[in-house]
Amino acid sequence: MPKKIDWLYHRKSCVTCQRAEAHRDGAGVAVTEQVDARKVRFTEAEALKLLDGVETLVAMKGPKVVRFDLKKDRPADEELLKHLMGPTGNLRAPAARVGKTLLIGFNDEAYTQVLG
Repeated sequence: MPKKIDWLYHRKSCVTCQRAEAHRDGAGVAVTEQVDARKVRFTEAEALKLLDGVETLVAMKGPKVVRFDLKKDRPADEELLKHLMGPTGNLRAPAARVGKTLLIGFNDEAYTQVLG
């Protein structure tokens, strides 16, 4: 049974967000809460606040996937912000919280591992 995405931050016009959406739709993954990245901006402090209760951060850029175990070995905030924030100074989209995992960006294999 596919998991559900508890919280999703995305832009409809974003190519990466569209790829993530196609993956979710194909896997039948439901989304509980959606936030439009065109209307809601996250500062660095707000982005770090999203990590409250998160045990694993999976940051993806193309084929590159970086995993952080925030429960056992949390890196410095500056390192986390490099993966959370985009070049405009806003939270990168898509961002999805699945249980205690936060996904930033999109990679087909990583999404399959987390969402089943």
